Amino acid sequence: MIASRTPEQEEQRRKARASWPIRRFRLGEEPSDDLSDSTTPEERLAMMWPLTVDAYSHGPGLPEPAPRATWPVRMRPLGAREVD
Repeated sequence: MIASRTPEQEEQRRKARASWPIRRFRLGEEPSDDLSDSTTPEERLAMMWPLTVDAYSHGPGLPEPAPRATWPVRMRPLGAREVD
């Protein structure tokens, strides 16, 4: 596929990449991923829905839930002590 591009197409791609917002940092001096200084809690929550939709659209979809009998839990009456 790369070999089939014309020089004009390659030049267009190069120009498009020139405007990408790229920042360079020394190893170990990268900024924190913590957005709490630059965004509000409401803004951070608003970011989650598009991320979730994007993540599920690239995956196999939601898995089928396992039968309840195979869940790794112990059933015991309320108030009963746990015995190992």
